Amino acid sequence: MDVNIKDISIKRATTADLPKLVEFLQFLVAAERPFDPTLKEGQIFYYNIEDFISDEKTELLVIDYKHQIIGCGYAQIRSAKPYQNHELFGYLGFMYVSPEFRGNGFNNLLLNDLKKWVLSKGITEVRLEVYSENEPAIRAYEKAGFKQILTTMRCDIS
Repeated sequence: MDVNIKDISIKRATTADLPKLVEFLQFLVAAERPFDPTLKEGQIFYYNIEDFISDEKTELLVIDYKHQIIGCGYAQIRSAKPYQNHELFGYLGFMYVSPEFRGNGFNNLLLNDLKKWVLSKGITEVRLEVYSENEPAIRAYEKAGFKQILTTMRCDIS
């Protein structure tokens, strides 16, 4: 879809955005199911979206295109492990752009705004998680400056 960047804005999510955000979360879960055999069937809520809207340590943003929500993502201030060389870090999650709007750089605009918010809190470490088999997402995050540092492994021993 050819979209004029002038028609795009990134804003803080409000409770009015909840129905669309709940829908996006289920689309995200459906996209991640092939990568994770441990996910339960049916609807899954990784987090309480409404809590993110009111939480001071979380910035939940939406991408607005002509008064239609087409994407979202959040940054959350979290405590680092005691052995790490930073006390706090920004954790990014719920990164989603509607399929028909992908490939226009909107996820990168969103990432930049989330990074700015984390920086405004005096924090310079930003992390996110992505499934190791989700190669398009990995490429996109590497393009945005992220580097892989850890792989979680599992084994079903039943």
